[in-house]
Amino acid sequence: MRIIVTGAAGFIGSNIVQALNERGIDDIIAVDNLSKGEKFKNLSDLKISDYMDKKDFYQRFTDKAFGEVEAVFHEGACSDTMEHNGLYMMQNNYQMSKDLLLASQAQGTRLLYASSAATYGGSNAFTETPDNERPLNVYGYSKLLFDQIVRRHCGSKWDQQSAQVAGFRYFNVYGPREQHKARMASVAFHQHFQFQDTGVVKLFGPYGGYASGEQMRDFIWIKDLVAVKMWFFDHPEKSGLFNLGSGNAQPFNDVALAVVNAHLRHQAKAPMSLQGAVEAGLIEYIDFPSSLVGKYQCFTQADLSHLRKSGCDLSFTNVQKGVGQYIDHLISTP
Repeated sequence: MRIIVTGAAGFIGSNIVQALNERGIDDIIAVDNLSKGEKFKNLSDLKISDYMDKKDFYQRFTDKAFGEVEAVFHEGACSDTMEHNGLYMMQNNYQMSKDLLLASQAQGTRLLYASSAATYGGSNAFTETPDNERPLNVYGYSKLLFDQIVRRHCGSKWDQQSAQVAGFRYFNVYGPREQHKARMASVAFHQHFQFQDTGVVKLFGPYGGYASGEQMRDFIWIKDLVAVKMWFFDHPEKSGLFNLGSGNAQPFNDVALAVVNAHLRHQAKAPMSLQGAVEAGLIEYIDFPSSLVGKYQCFTQADLSHLRKSGCDLSFTNVQKGVGQYIDHLISTP
């Protein structure tokens, strides 16, 4: 069984390769751009059959150069929400994805691709319908435009495609193998190193009607996200566009406290309450930056109704447990 993973050296792509390896699947063509050479570390402990640069891949796939391919996990994209080069963003996130969709359908290859909760942008509702889609940046728009192409291509007959097409709108993902993402790495990742270096985690103060540190996001543990992708891999009859978050928004205070308590545990110290951590100076609040006013989502929460309707009934890890496990990993891994 041959599988292609684009963005294979990235955060989510490499975790998908790992999950496939754990199933005994190693005929995997890894596609990526290693101009950031340190990303090789995400592949160095995994088994693949070949590697190809993204600039060579898309046309070769269209030309059927790889023989029979069971499925493509399409994770390759520019994921920097602060990238303002619209030409670059649309080429990477839209045009390449569109070419891949058409080629996959022509070859009968299943396509499981990454969309983003950034497609909702300024919306306060998070169901997979056009009236909730209000991207705030060109990244979100590039993802939305491809979702719209998929909808147009599949129409109302998702389950009658020649091959499975499943898109997943990721919310705030955290976990191992994101170290190369720099400023786009998860909140938990940055808070770990902030606490390790300074002994304090800093959060935004009051903003948008929310108290200090109480702005809320839907944080999803990478292992849970990959489990959902594997569930759809096991159910090729399931197509559609699905939210992929925990379905449970939690405040940034919860993340910060989980980070602090994980570090305290490794220091053989008792866990603290939020109030105790603030009073001890382990969590501090700073003024909300003026540069983010009007550009910041104070609340996101995946509506999982459509995912559940598909039959996927997997449970999801809360921040207290997931972030705790992640910090254990970061502390124990050089």
